[in-house]
Order: sequence, then structure tokens, then C-alpha cells
Amino acid sequence: MIYKKSAHPSFSPPRVGLALASALLALPVLAQDAAPIARVEITGSNIRRAQAETASAVQTLNAADIEKSGKSSVAELLQTLAVDNQGSVPTTFGNGFAAGASGVSLRGLGTASTLVLLNGRRVAPYGLADDGQKVFADLNIIPLEAVERVEILKDGASAIYGSDAIAGVVNVILRRDYQGTAIKGNYGKTKEWDGRDARAAITHGFGDIDSDRYNVLLNLEYSEKAAIWNRDRAGRGAVGRSDLRDLGFSAQESLSGAGAITTNNAAGSAVNGNVRNPDTLDYYNRGNLAGAGFTRTFPGAACGNFTTHPQGDPGGGCLTDAAQQYGQIQPKQKNINFFGRAAWQLTPALQTYAELNLYHSESNSATTPSTVSGSVGYPGGPVSNAGVSLGAAHPDNPYFGTAARLRYLAADVGPRLSEVDSTFTRFVAGIKGTVAGWDIDSALLYSQNKVSNDLNGYLQRDVAFALLNPTAATVAAASLNPAYAALPAGSLWRIAENAGLNSPELYGALSPRISNDAKTHIAQIDFKASREVAKLDGGSLGVAVGAEFRHESTELKPTTGTERGNIIGLGYSAYKGSRNASAIYAEVLAPVLKTVELSGALRADHFTDVGNSYTPKVGVKWTPIRELALRGTFAKGFRAPSAAENGVGGLAAFSTASDPLRCALGVEVACDPAPIAVITSPNPNLSPERSRSYSVGAVWDPLPRSSISVDLWQIRRKNEINQEQTDAAIAAGNVARDPSTATGIPGDPGAITAVLANYVNSAQTTVRGIDIDARQRFNLDNGYGSLTFDLKWTHLYKWLRTERDGTQRDFAGTHGNCDVSNCMGTPDDRINLGATWERQNWRVTANVNYRAPLDNILFKNDPDGCATHFADGTDAPRGCRIASFTTVDLTARWLATPKLEVFATIQNLFDKIAPLDPLTYGATGYNPLDYAGAAGRFISAGVKYKF
Repeated sequence: MIYKKSAHPSFSPPRVGLALASALLALPVLAQDAAPIARVEITGSNIRRAQAETASAVQTLNAADIEKSGKSSVAELLQTLAVDNQGSVPTTFGNGFAAGASGVSLRGLGTASTLVLLNGRRVAPYGLADDGQKVFADLNIIPLEAVERVEILKDGASAIYGSDAIAGVVNVILRRDYQGTAIKGNYGKTKEWDGRDARAAITHGFGDIDSDRYNVLLNLEYSEKAAIWNRDRAGRGAVGRSDLRDLGFSAQESLSGAGAITTNNAAGSAVNGNVRNPDTLDYYNRGNLAGAGFTRTFPGAACGNFTTHPQGDPGGGCLTDAAQQYGQIQPKQKNINFFGRAAWQLTPALQTYAELNLYHSESNSATTPSTVSGSVGYPGGPVSNAGVSLGAAHPDNPYFGTAARLRYLAADVGPRLSEVDSTFTRFVAGIKGTVAGWDIDSALLYSQNKVSNDLNGYLQRDVAFALLNPTAATVAAASLNPAYAALPAGSLWRIAENAGLNSPELYGALSPRISNDAKTHIAQIDFKASREVAKLDGGSLGVAVGAEFRHESTELKPTTGTERGNIIGLGYSAYKGSRNASAIYAEVLAPVLKTVELSGALRADHFTDVGNSYTPKVGVKWTPIRELALRGTFAKGFRAPSAAENGVGGLAAFSTASDPLRCALGVEVACDPAPIAVITSPNPNLSPERSRSYSVGAVWDPLPRSSISVDLWQIRRKNEINQEQTDAAIAAGNVARDPSTATGIPGDPGAITAVLANYVNSAQTTVRGIDIDARQRFNLDNGYGSLTFDLKWTHLYKWLRTERDGTQRDFAGTHGNCDVSNCMGTPDDRINLGATWERQNWRVTANVNYRAPLDNILFKNDPDGCATHFADGTDAPRGCRIASFTTVDLTARWLATPKLEVFATIQNLFDKIAPLDPLTYGATGYNPLDYAGAAGRFISAGVKYKF
């Protein structure tokens, strides 16, 4: 057991739960009707029912809906839905903490608060936690062609499913049986003739469960996507570029990290090197040595020899848009997915089944080359590389005889590359059927995810320092590294124009292949049973009971070298933990009148690390007339801390902060922000996050082919698990200091080197909004088929966070919360509008996707005002507002024969360009939500043939 032994009491189910379960089991069996109405199980309930509409709002997408969307994966589909918001993880963000995966964030409460199920059961979470903290399920594991439908429960469901279902549930239901063979293939590219998307699938099934007493379903899918590079979108607005001078930004603000020399004796990293005059402390570019005091000059270091990028830096630097040259809009990806299911009818009333999911993916991403001065944090404290220098005798140093600080973009090493391999396995074996009038389902589940991440292009600090400035100290430190020790004595790293003199062996020692590995697994056994037990005025009283037990474990090993702070610009992240979880639950569905249906559920969970949680849910549905139903729910929810939050390990990052203690003593330098390491350690004393959710709404069918639903909802989540705020940790004295930096001022304890900001239960968040769902179908005259409109609209009234000190920040409609979600913002409106025309063998669908504008502030009424500014000091973009974004997608299907289907899709039909977003760090120049506007118009076509 990795976790510390819990001091919580052993699991003791609530008496009301035991009493309810005992009473339900003792009730008599109802007589069977001669022709029973078909009953189905809807996500959010374990009780089968005849009516699809429940007290909870459930959005259902069947296979046809998925086809009409034109999306090539479940992940792409879910992340365009109105109900998804900030905190989702796009596959396109290949350089994030959770590179290679994709996650959904219902209500903008983060991926960790959305429970993803496959056929009603859990899957092992992705091995790499988002932001080093948030554990979530990777949507890429879902085989698209095997999907029967996706059900999205849009309110809390911990009373049914346990931990993580605070914001809702996404239940992906795969096909249960299949007969025959179907093959499908499609191919597409963007209008720029890149971003290739090729997919192939084969589905085969045999056996009839009714006549043969068995059925076997086999599905195999392969897909690959080619990379889309920022440089291939030059001229497409601000997409993919950080040099925004033509839009009014300054070189210092938009390109300071790529060669600009600022006016305050500081400089960005130049492709040919910026060096600091040891006497004046002013920076100069090695290709533009116009001042006095230089021992030598380097004609070969002229900026034009390295880049054709427009120059004009007032400080004389050499400007390069590294993000545009090396960055990506979309990483290269390859996926292979297998799903198999076998069912055997043991008796007319009992069926055994087994499911197997196998998935493997490769994701290759690239970003800018490393700099030599990037600082990092690790568990031992901060590592500041700001002092990296060219040695006094280094032949590329213009101040020969004196060491000079260096700011260098290591383009000779190449871009930083990441190759993420993910392998997912899930096996389920179970039995279901009817026993003594009870519908039962019980299964064993094992699910596992393994992730390996190989990195290239990162610099080993000790080797780099010794090769650039070989002093006795740097050589002694690097000599402990076998890679450096194997190099010839006196080896130097030649930079810029002289990089061709470096040997492959030197680069191998300087920038070796490094890696990290992660693994998660779940082993589970569960049982549930439901039945009708009595007749009420409105119908049959239905009940369900169930229990489950599972073991969870998670481990992320640190990236090679980060455990000692030896990889420039790459922080430390690792965690490890395991636990057991057990639960019992009961549910009741009571149509007390023909017009009134009551529902209730109660679940008791026990975790060996955080103790017990009891979560109820109640609902009511009133149908005063056949065309109108009013509904409402109340639910409590919880999320148990993940191993990243309460296991063993930690997360180290680099930040800046001032030191109020030393500043008050009169140490002036401490009054200004200075580099520090922020060390975040798991906290074994964390409590679960808790929530209360409410919903009230109406479903109205005014005409036979019309339906409108409106649901108001609110979720309040408290005891949120967050990193302790840096300022609060410093004020509490949770810091490490370096006494050697103390001045002669009495009481000076020395500079802060690290802030210990552990995970704590701190803030609470209130999210409130409204969902509007409207559908209308028209039958056209003269045999012209039918036309169907479908509207999904989610409006966010509030996304309010309250910190422990009472500070409140509302992020709805702003670019915050920038602590999560790649700083994608929290749009207050997302709309999906679809129009489908169908006639005989033809079907054409147009889908409109809308994202509301964002105020370019970190939260409403931010006293600091606009988050970014133009060179003249005015708000950027104009009006301090990120423009809204709307795209239109078009799909068409032609059933050429009963067996042959031809289809085509155009994503972003009108080739809309993503608007400028200078703040987000999840993309360059545009918001990740607007990926379609960065990639541009995408066209694909394919065929499907059934045997």
C-alpha cells in the first residue's frame, strides 16, 4: 500500500441504505403482463424504464448523429458540444502535461469532475495527469465505428456512479451484437494540402443471440493524422506566429523570448546569441557588435545568416519567430483500436458476456528549441540558469578573457520533440439476465493504461555549463555525468555560425534522449439488480440495488534528470499511489400518480485513504399534459483525491515572487519579483471535494414533430483541491531560504529559494447556467423529403470561485481561469445548430458551431484591467475582447446501394480564420477552442460497404 494507513473508520453503510435494500429484496414479484413494454436503461439510473425522458437532463447522440457531425472521433465530437467548456484537454495540445490524450470538461469544472464510462463501467485513467494534477479518462480509446450511442448526463450523478461525477457523466455505449461484415475507409486533407487524416475500419459479427444462442462482434480501426506546422499557416491572421508587430504589438513583448534585447539590461535568447558586457551589463547581439570594448567580432554571426525574419528590434537583437518556425497546430498521430464482444445465452433468462478493448497510439509533437538559460524547479529547490556564460577562453565569446553571460536559442540542437506512446487495455467478463424477477448484471473488470514519453532536444544542465564555460567547478560537476566524461578533454560547445564544428558525440552528451513512464490500472467487481416491485397509481414501482469493489493504482516516474534539476527548462513531476474503494447503493423510481414520477438514490462509498462518502440524489417529473413535462433534481457529489494529489511524489515548477519579509527589513532587491521554485507535494490529509447540484426544467412537445427542453442548473463545488497560492504560502512562512545571500541588515534570513505550496482543500466554485434544446422536423411537399433542425445552446450565467480568504472571481465570459485549461477562457455561450435534409438515399447536414466572445481579462472586474496591451499601451485586442468564432460544417451521405454508402465532409466550410488570442499558452496566436480556424477548411471523403 502506497498511501499512509487511513485513520478513518472502517466502512459502515448507512442504516437507511441497508433498510432500503432489505425492504426491496423482500418485496414480492409482480405478475408478468402478457405483452410487456420494452424497457431500457438510461444513463443516470440503474432502473429500466419505458420512457426515455427522466428527471435528469440527458443528451443522447446515436450513430447517425455522430455521422452527421462529420467528426472523426468521439473526442472531437464531444469537445465541440455546447455542454463542454474550459478545462477540456484537446489532442492538438501535444506539449502539455497530458500530451497524447483528449478529455472532456462538462460545465467547465475540469476533466477530473467529469466521469467517463464505457458501457456503464469505468476505464483506467490516462497515465499523465493534466497540469500534473487532474486525472481523467482519455477519449481516444473509444472505437468510433463500434459506438451505438453516447449519453451525456448533465447533472451530478455520484449517487449512482460514485466519485468524479460532480459535473456529469459521459457514457459511451458500444454495440452489443452485430451480424455480417462492414468495411469503411475515409481520407481527408486541409485546403493547404496538409494535415492528412486517413482512417480505416472493419467490423465483423456472427451468430444470432436468439436462434444460435451466441453472438461475436469484432471491430478493428486504424487512423493516422499528419502534423500541421505553424509555418505552413503564414498569412492566416495571427495563427501560429508570435511576432505580432504588424498588429501593433512591440518586439519586446511578442518576441522577447526569441532574440529581442530589452531596455532594462535584459535580453531574450537569440539564434546567434546575445551576450552581456561584463562591465556595463548591457546585452549585445553577436552579429551586431557595434559598441566598444569587444575583443573580437564575428562576421559569420550576422543575423541574416540565420533567419530571414523581419528585423527592427530597437535593442539591436536578432529576431526569430521560433514558435512559427518550429511549433505545430496539430501533432502527428497514429492510433489502432480493437474491440471485441462475445455473448452466450446460457438459458432463456441468463446471458454471459465478455468484452475486450485494446488501444495503442503514437503522438509526435514538436516545439521551439531549448534555451540555455531556462530555469526549473525540482524537489531540492530552484535551479536558476540565468548565470550561464561563455567562458573567458571560449572562441565564440566577444569578450575574450572575461566570461560573458549568454542568451542563446539552441537551434543547432534542433526543436524539442516529444513522442508519446499510450497502450490501453480493458477486459470485462460478466453475466446478466433475470433471476427471481430481478434484472441482474454482474461483472469483473480489469483496465490498464501505460504511457511512455520520449523527449529529444532538451539540454543537460551540467553538460551545457561545462561545454560553454569549462571552469574547475563546472567540469567537476559534469564529470559525474557519464555522457560528459566520455567526451575528449577540453571539449567545447561551439554556437551559432560555428555549430558545424560540433561532433555528433557532443550533441549526444549535451542533449540525450530522456523519458518518463506512467501506469494506471483498475480492477473491479460489481453487481446490480433492479425490478418492479409494486403497482402505484401511475405505474410500477421500480427499485435497484448494487455494490462494487475496486482497486486503483497510479504511478508516474519523473523524466530522466528532472529529479535533480538537470534538464534546462523542464520541471519535475512524479506521483505514486494505490487504494481500495467499495460501495453499495440503492435507487427507487416511483410513479406515484399518472402525472407524477419521483426518483431517489443513495450511495455509500468507502476509500481506504479518505474514508466514507454518502451521496443522495432525488428527482421529480410532473407531466400535467401529455405534451409537457416539468422536472427537477437535487444531488450531492464528491471527488476523491487522486494519487497526484494525496499519494507520494510532487510537482516542481518555476515562478517569480517578491519577499515581503525581507522587503520590510529594508532589503530593496526583495521588493521586486525574483525567480523561485514552487514545490507542490501531495497531501495525505486532503478531504474529498464535495458538491451540491440543482436543476429545474421543462420538456415541451407542442407538435408531433417538435420538442423543446429548457433546463436551469447550478453546481456548487467546495473543498476544492488546488495548489496553495504562492503569496499565501510565503506569508505563512512555507519557504526555503539561502542564508548565504543574507545582507548585513539585522534579521535578514536570506533570499527565498523555494516556496512549499502543497495541495490543500481551499476554494469553492459555483457554476450556474441554462441549457436550451430544440428540435423541429418538417416533411416537405412533393416528395422532397424531410428537413430537421436541432439546436443545442448552453449559456453560462456564473463561474464564480471563492478563495479561502473570501476573495471572489467570476470567470464567466472572460479569458480566465488561466491556472487551468491552457488558458482557453470560459465562454458564456456555446451553440450547436444543425439542419439535416433527408430524401430517399440522400442525407445532407449543415452544422453551425458558435463560441461567444471573451473579455481579455483574467476575471470580471479585474483591477489590473486588460491582460495584454499594444505597444502604445492601449488594450489588446481592440476593446480588450477576443472575438467570437463561428464555423459551418457540411456532411453528405449517399446510399448508392443497400450495401454501399458514400460520404463526404467539409469542416469549416467558409474557411473562417481563428481570431487573435495573444494570451493563451495552449496555442500560438489563436485560442485552442478555435482549432478549426487555425487548420483551415478540411475536406474528406470515404466509403462504407456491408457484406
